[in-house]
Amino acid sequence: MRGTTAQRPVLVVTRLDDATSDLVITELNRRDVPVVRLDPGDFPDTLTLNASLGDGGMTGEALTGTRAVDLIEVRSVYWRRPSPYIPAAGDGQDGRWCSEQARYGLGGVLASLPGAHYVNHPWRNRDAEYKPAQLATAVRCGLRVPPTLITNDPDEARRFAVEHRPVLYKPLWNSDYLGPDERALTVWVEDVEPDDLHAGVRRTAHLFQRRVDKSADIRLTAVGSDLFAVRIDGAPGVDWRRHYDALTYVPIETPPDVAAAARSYLDAFGLVYGAFDFGLGHDGQWWMYECNPNGQWAWFPRPLTTPITTALADQLQHPGERYEH
Repeated sequence: MRGTTAQRPVLVVTRLDDATSDLVITELNRRDVPVVRLDPGDFPDTLTLNASLGDGGMTGEALTGTRAVDLIEVRSVYWRRPSPYIPAAGDGQDGRWCSEQARYGLGGVLASLPGAHYVNHPWRNRDAEYKPAQLATAVRCGLRVPPTLITNDPDEARRFAVEHRPVLYKPLWNSDYLGPDERALTVWVEDVEPDDLHAGVRRTAHLFQRRVDKSADIRLTAVGSDLFAVRIDGAPGVDWRRHYDALTYVPIETPPDVAAAARSYLDAFGLVYGAFDFGLGHDGQWWMYECNPNGQWAWFPRPLTTPITTALADQLQHPGERYEH
């Protein structure tokens, strides 16, 4: 028999160094909501799983180094930034086999907790991470998307760059990439000229997009029915993520048509949370670039993070209830 809702814990699936989760956990602790933090990357060294399945469904528990969580007692799951599964048997074939068994075993259990409310469900996150799917869904839901080309054809890439100049190159996925000194590198959004597009385009898929003639950037953070839009000014280049020290942030209202389209977008992917990036045109139009289903927000100043923290804590504490902030 399950405990009362007040006794049932919120499970936060993330790595230890996750400042975004820390804010939500602190708020849940302030409300006396039980919280268990769990990182699949700790499996199997300091994380033990016992899950049974039969006529009564799933039962069992997960044991961290300090806590135990009853699988059927979890009221909500905040799926944030878990560490990769670690090959317990080394880096060779045996290690890869073990890490895949962990992914499909532990990962499958954590994605199937009976009655739990997910923010977001990991499989919905996965579905919504593909930029071609994001942009196609955005257009279908009524959001404006700049002309975009995804190709490995150098001739078609040059034709697009000439027709839509100025054009940006954007990575389709932020893969881990190390330089010769083993330091992490980031592939940024960059301007691209037709003459830059040579035979190397043929080697993989590339995303090219017409650069928006913008007056500012906008980050729209959606939590359920709540939308928190922030105007971002001060970026000297096309990718504001490279210039945090120069940025200013002002909360703004979301136009009704954008709000309706953003909520339709979340519904299309089955998401509770999404972090949308827009360019604000000089004509006032909002142009969507992407929606990260697990995007960051903790770098904002506290007056901007507080309402987002509150909305997420409400979602996790009271599954299924709607809040307007």
